[in-house]
Amino acid sequence: MIRLIDFLAAFFGLFLLWPILLIVTIIGFFDTGSPIFIQTRVGKNQKQFKLIKFRSMSVETKSVASHLASNSSITKLGSFLRKTKIDELPQLINVLKGDMSLVGPRPNLFNQKELIKERGALGVYNVLPGVTGLAQVQNIDMSTPKLLAETDRKMIDTLTIQNYFKYILMTVTGSGSGDAVK
Repeated sequence: MIRLIDFLAAFFGLFLLWPILLIVTIIGFFDTGSPIFIQTRVGKNQKQFKLIKFRSMSVETKSVASHLASNSSITKLGSFLRKTKIDELPQLINVLKGDMSLVGPRPNLFNQKELIKERGALGVYNVLPGVTGLAQVQNIDMSTPKLLAETDRKMIDTLTIQNYFKYILMTVTGSGSGDAVK
């Protein structure tokens, strides 16, 4: 049931939001010269997939977790995209492809060994990663691997259709900052 909702929401989201995606892509060319950011992330069953986002940091920024990146690497457009969460919109392509769900644990990088260990021990990788989830709306980021993994497990264990839509609504209305740059 969730996969069907994910697919339909991603399909209609991309269909309805394509003008915003196009405008941000064009402006992004002037901002960084490379408006789309693609990065290998850990997916379901710890398999890799290519996460798609709008670029919010300069092209030279090292590939590290957001909480380890410098605030100075965020571009002016990137700051706006992060505040409005528009930088996440291209992930609807990942949802459409089946790499992600709208709701699930945020996908981490392969170099986040402590988080991978904590999540692996709790079975967090048995589900699709998500665009948003309980940890994001509670402002729990990847800088606290144990707490994040425990929160992800709690979300998985209590995920109902009602909570699924609740996390999406909370994200859209501005709850949580997700993986904030410090």
